[in-house]
Amino acid sequence: MNGKHITAIVLAAGKGSRMCSKTPKQYLELCGKPILYYSLKRFEESSVNDIILVTGKEDITYCKENIVEKYQLRKIRQIVEGGTQRYWSVRNGLNAIISTDYVLIHDAARPCLTVKSIEQSIVEVMKSGACTLGVPVKDTIKVVDESCMGIATPPREYLWQVQTPQSFCYEDIMKAYRRMEQEMNTDITDDTMIMERYLNKKTKLILGDYRNIKVTTPEDLLMAEIFL
Repeated sequence: MNGKHITAIVLAAGKGSRMCSKTPKQYLELCGKPILYYSLKRFEESSVNDIILVTGKEDITYCKENIVEKYQLRKIRQIVEGGTQRYWSVRNGLNAIISTDYVLIHDAARPCLTVKSIEQSIVEVMKSGACTLGVPVKDTIKVVDESCMGIATPPREYLWQVQTPQSFCYEDIMKAYRRMEQEMNTDITDDTMIMERYLNKKTKLILGDYRNIKVTTPEDLLMAEIFL
């Protein structure tokens, strides 16, 4: 797109303990295919140039044979080993990239991602350098203390629920990760936090899709099946 190279990193190294299943949630069947298949397929159908799949070391061969080759996903350039935490998996994915201009980082546990949302992310990251999908919250949000007593009610119009993919200029996100590695912080939950903390760079939120849910519990599987 516009002569720029776009790489997607798809994260599938988690264990999914809250799913209460012996099988990691990214390999659970959803409408006849593994959850992981759906986000890979959407990136395959988009204008993304290539895909880096990050998974558990013990799952690399399985992913290659039973997902990439089985479903003829031709944009996947590498399957790399993940880390003990999400941010280390992202770091491994970034290090596997040989050359690119922009990178889209996506959780495989969000199988209802659409090609439209991917293309919106690409257009916006080229404008702002950092963006993420998200949706305005529908519920009132409470801030609580250690005893779960409500202490504040932030104005709802300023609150968004962040989704993935989160998209960045490759040089910027690499620089932020290098700085993070030096401090070894452990409270990072997503890549926009890394940009804020280590590059002092804000991330543009663009309207995503309420159906782009993260499959975390058995109830989420039912919702994702409906949406798909």
